[in-house]
Amino acid sequence: MAKTRSAEVMSREAVAFVLAGGRGSRLLELTDKRAKPAVHFGGKSRIIDFALSNALNSGIRNIGVATQYKAHSLIRHLQRGWSFFRAERNESLDILPASQRVNERQWYLGTADAVTQNIDIIESYRKKYIIILAGDHIYKQDYTHMLREHEATGAQVTVGCIAVPRMEATGFGVMEVDENDRIIDFVEKPADPPPMPGDPDSALASMGIYVFETDFLIDLLRRDAENKDSSHDFGKDLIPDLVRNGTARAHPFSRSCVMSGSESKPYWRDVGTVAAFWQANIDLTDFTPELDLYDHDWPIWTYGEITPPAKFIHNEEGRRGEAVNSMVSGGCIVSGSRLRRSLLFTNVHCHSYSELNGVVALPEVEVARNARLTNVVIDRGVKIPEGLVVGEDLDDDERRFRRTDGGVCLITKAMIARLEA
Repeated sequence: MAKTRSAEVMSREAVAFVLAGGRGSRLLELTDKRAKPAVHFGGKSRIIDFALSNALNSGIRNIGVATQYKAHSLIRHLQRGWSFFRAERNESLDILPASQRVNERQWYLGTADAVTQNIDIIESYRKKYIIILAGDHIYKQDYTHMLREHEATGAQVTVGCIAVPRMEATGFGVMEVDENDRIIDFVEKPADPPPMPGDPDSALASMGIYVFETDFLIDLLRRDAENKDSSHDFGKDLIPDLVRNGTARAHPFSRSCVMSGSESKPYWRDVGTVAAFWQANIDLTDFTPELDLYDHDWPIWTYGEITPPAKFIHNEEGRRGEAVNSMVSGGCIVSGSRLRRSLLFTNVHCHSYSELNGVVALPEVEVARNARLTNVVIDRGVKIPEGLVVGEDLDDDERRFRRTDGGVCLITKAMIARLEA
């Protein structure tokens, strides 16, 4: 086993490649105009900010972001919020849209192909290691631990993994490992995920994080590109092949997760459904949330929009601007409105006598007077009409909006327009 080097040295020798081209169709209308990594999260961030912040905080200063589906919102966010990398310090954040660079008729065919089509750019970084990241999960992780473990074990690929409830693993790559963390089986999105040894209710899921030596990966990708039977995907093709014919090792998330003093266990979320998105945002309003966004030692970097402070006005009985167990972002005005366990993104305006309970309101939302909203996600720029009631009549909600099995409603501009037609 090779001797590991310092985290600082390892991070300087690594490039991060973020796969951010997916739509995230299970988020329904939330991804009609933006890719899943560009969806807002936590009051002021975007989902992709977590993978990018992890790389930055880990000391990685060369990052490529592959985009594809409806990428304008994502690209604009990256340009505004992540333009501080300086070439003269050997830093870079490259936005890599699917631009038919290899074949004039071919967009990104799969996750591996997205990397293959940018091999020349990857080679220009001249880094020994490459870490492939999914751009659509919420978590805090120090990647240097994974890089050092990869070097020490001599594995051809190291795969980040986490234990999840077994039947929730149907949307992930699921692996079986031996006592030395060597992966002995890998199945992509199985209908009946194999359980973890000794824990029949859990499965070991891939986090979509892979560490390779760069030269090895480039050779692997070129051979895969010539394979007409391949779907050119890491989870479906490359990783299973390395499990069968090479050396693949698992890296449990618990070894490299970043936790502040207030966090009791590793936090990782796939907010890929409306229900999961709503729950993860609302959980941030807990007295002690499982994810600490106030950790100054591991900040989540994002576009710092210039806004005035939040304002609460009116102090009359029944017309008092107040928020309890809630998060309210800059530019918000709570004008005689009552908030309970809600999260308001930037520039939300709630008018008098309205009541918000369990509401996630994306930027630029306006809630008119006397509206009563319970357990809803409001898309960006929606104007909630006066007196609208949501969350009290499930059948009515089902007819007018998108409603999850758990009773969370998604409200968009188009849905409000139909109501007012």
